[in-house]
Amino acid sequence: MADPRFCDNRGPFRLSEICRVADIEFDEADASAIIHDVAGLEFAGPQHLSFCERRRAGEITTGAGWCIVTRLPDQSSENGTRFLVAKSAGRSFAVAAQMFYPEHEVDFPAQDVAVHSSAKIGNRVGMAPGVVIGRDAEIGDDTMLGPHCVVGRGVAIGRECKIGAHAVIGFAYLGDHVVIQPGVIIGASGFGFSSGAEGHRKIPQLGRVIIQDRVEIGANSTIDRAALGDTVIGEGCKIDNLVQIGHNTRIGRHCVIAGQAGLSGSVVLGDFVAVGGKAGVADHVTIGDRARLAGLTGVAQDLEGWRDYGGIPARPIRDWHRQTAYLTRIIGKSKRPGHE
Repeated sequence: MADPRFCDNRGPFRLSEICRVADIEFDEADASAIIHDVAGLEFAGPQHLSFCERRRAGEITTGAGWCIVTRLPDQSSENGTRFLVAKSAGRSFAVAAQMFYPEHEVDFPAQDVAVHSSAKIGNRVGMAPGVVIGRDAEIGDDTMLGPHCVVGRGVAIGRECKIGAHAVIGFAYLGDHVVIQPGVIIGASGFGFSSGAEGHRKIPQLGRVIIQDRVEIGANSTIDRAALGDTVIGEGCKIDNLVQIGHNTRIGRHCVIAGQAGLSGSVVLGDFVAVGGKAGVADHVTIGDRARLAGLTGVAQDLEGWRDYGGIPARPIRDWHRQTAYLTRIIGKSKRPGHE
């Protein structure tokens, strides 16, 4: 479900309305059932519609009243969830979510002044020329906003923060003492699509970005919001320039991420993780506390904490060094006279 500070829910809708628009099979006996919102599997309740794209639908655990699937599970839900079959669960959910939240991108309705009348501005807030603050936004005491930065509808920024020029912040809550360098984009739409023969359909991104206290984010870095749920940057994290953090990623406390690193969607970092420059982490990967990734490391599977890693694919750094040295010797021998 979307945070009402950022998005307006146009529901409820009858199940039959949703199913006809979204091309979902349904039992006519259920046609008059009322759906109040969409939600992720973990947070859904009896009045919600959710979805699961996993083929093994028998693994679904949710409190949702209704769940869109591609294949019916082997057994009924213990929580009474009713399953709805569609050709593509993700695509049908995207259509349904669009019905509830047709305006799910950055919302800046026409306003006569740069600071919306409903915004709450704390004491001693500094605003440079060109700042725009949207409806119901909140800015804490002693925060400084640089030239031409944009604060979207419902965004809350804590005390003594420094927001650099041309930063854009939407769908987000920021703690105290946060530093945002120029050109940072927080809360952009996550890279979520349902793909098929008809092309790629955007799944409305209804989640939020949560940035805790004393985080610093370097210039031109981007942090995406999720389709459902939160992208979280833990207390005290330091993020370099030109870093990409994907939707639904959860970063623990006091992590350090160097320039040009990229975290895909739904990555989980423990506390005090260090990510070297240009390292990349695949989606749905979990990295344990105090793990360290050398520059250019490529991570495709979960990694234990308290270890150093390097290489592509990532492996313990001593193994990587040994293998690199061995390959160097082999290549050197092959180049000697008499070897082809």
